[in-house]
Amino acid sequence: TSSAVRMTHIPTGIVVAMQDQRSQQQNRQKAMQILKSRVYDYYESQNQSEYDEQRKSAVGTGDRSERIRTYNYPQNRVTDHRIGLSLNKLDRIMNGELEEIIDALIVHDQAQKLEQIQSGEAKLF
Repeated sequence: TSSAVRMTHIPTGIVVAMQDQRSQQQNRQKAMQILKSRVYDYYESQNQSEYDEQRKSAVGTGDRSERIRTYNYPQNRVTDHRIGLSLNKLDRIMNGELEEIIDALIVHDQAQKLEQIQSGEAKLF
């Protein structure tokens, strides 16, 4: 009919067609409501999947193989598996001298962030 309406959200490609009402104005309003709802759902699901992915990478699976740090008392060694750092200073580290580990973690984190920025994967804001 001449009162039918079809709307497309160009960035997402979501299409809504409406011909329930006799008036084109009413069909347009109803189509706009449905389109807004679908676009909102689309972006909400994208945000949720990004959040889930980030959380999964942060939390991990909980496997035993996902070790962060190993304390080997017989060899007086501490190994941080995330950055591949081994130090033969377990006694000092257990007494609170963590500066060397913290500095290495900061350098590693900064290198990862710089790499993400260079590859265009990082969100700046």
